[in-house]
Amino acid sequence: MKQNINIDRLVAIMDELREKCPWDKKQNIHTLRQQTIEETYELADAITDKDWNAIKEELGDLLLHIVFYSKIGSEQNKFTLQEVIAGICDKLIKRHPHIYGNVKVNDEEDVKKNWEQIKLQEGKKSVLSGVPKSLPAMVKAMRIQEKAKQVGFEWATKEQVWEKVEEEKQELQEAVESGEEERIEEEAGDLFFSVINYVRFLKLDAENALELTNKKFIKRFNQMEKAVQEKGMNLAEMSLAEMDAIWNEIKKQNIRS
Repeated sequence: MKQNINIDRLVAIMDELREKCPWDKKQNIHTLRQQTIEETYELADAITDKDWNAIKEELGDLLLHIVFYSKIGSEQNKFTLQEVIAGICDKLIKRHPHIYGNVKVNDEEDVKKNWEQIKLQEGKKSVLSGVPKSLPAMVKAMRIQEKAKQVGFEWATKEQVWEKVEEEKQELQEAVESGEEERIEEEAGDLFFSVINYVRFLKLDAENALELTNKKFIKRFNQMEKAVQEKGMNLAEMSLAEMDAIWNEIKKQNIRS
């Protein structure tokens, strides 16, 4: 019978590495921070690619980091892994009163609203206080918009949001005509924020949508580079029209495939 693998085995390995491995012994919460961020982005890449094997592997890497931080926390007499697990269990129960209490909800939006209200009752000063400062700007915009929605600060329809996009687009054009750099930057940010909000209204992940486009552009650009090299030519010596013709042919090939 295959041996059951549980978190106790991982904890035991972590204990041994912390005691015997020079690299693991040297780590602290600050040296692990950047690696944790990298592992999180690697998981995000795997999710975007829908690569389930990679998702499984990256989840394991993140789990290792959780155990590692907990080991360090225990050494510093700050907290243990058991306390980390107990804390999230208690939080989930408290923030799901429709499951573990007598609160009634109609849909997922009610659940989100309850979640934010409970956080305020726990001492949060603002519904936006839970948005990490170091989040990438696009992800932060999505989280800000979603949280503001939970207290009713939200457009009623996607058509209204698109009107706002058109309004911000016009204001950006006016700013460009003015030549005022700070105003241009501000209006460009407003336009980005409005487009992200519209994408959110379409129930899509703006960050993921843009990353898919990034990946598509990279793939097609690499194909264009290859096609140009096979013709014995150099991109830097070609006109935009010549490159665009090859690009459009590659687009047609990708559609057919």
